[in-house]
Amino acid sequence: MCITSQPITLISILVSLFLVSSAQTCSNYTFTSSRVFSSCIELQYLQAHLHWNYKPSTRQVEIAYRSNQTSEGWIAWAINPNNTGMVGSQALVAFHNANGSMTAYPTAITSYNPSMVPGTLRFNVSNISAEYSRNQMTIFAVVGPLDKGTMVNHVWQSGSSVSSNIPQMHLISGEHVQSMGRLNFLPG
Repeated sequence: MCITSQPITLISILVSLFLVSSAQTCSNYTFTSSRVFSSCIELQYLQAHLHWNYKPSTRQVEIAYRSNQTSEGWIAWAINPNNTGMVGSQALVAFHNANGSMTAYPTAITSYNPSMVPGTLRFNVSNISAEYSRNQMTIFAVVGPLDKGTMVNHVWQSGSSVSSNIPQMHLISGEHVQSMGRLNFLPG
């Protein structure tokens, strides 16, 4: 009986170490731009993280959404103000454009075949930018004021290609259809 419990104990220890190291990748992450965020979560799907600072006086959120990605791909993070899921979400998207520099802009996701062209959102977005470093893309932005409070439905996504400066369709299976959740921007 001791022989079979040793592998279980070893596996438990390894899983614990993995979970601790995963948590550290979020809270201890250092951005190349020296930005600092008070809150962070490691998102369950697509090897992504969301960092933020919530400003109660303005009801705005400064965010940094980062995800593992190749230089040919794209990433997006969005708030869906009225529903869960992709359709209706108000997205921030980033990718390397045709001249090789990073591009970031807002776009509304109005269908399952969105245009992905720059557009206006239902809330203000300012200071939007993106960077590519250490095989990760990061979108920075200030979002809000948030009219419906600090609890939001959010979705995140990634795709493997960009054509004519437009992100192309992402996979429609596995993690790509699970990358959504509820989030409260208030700390604690």
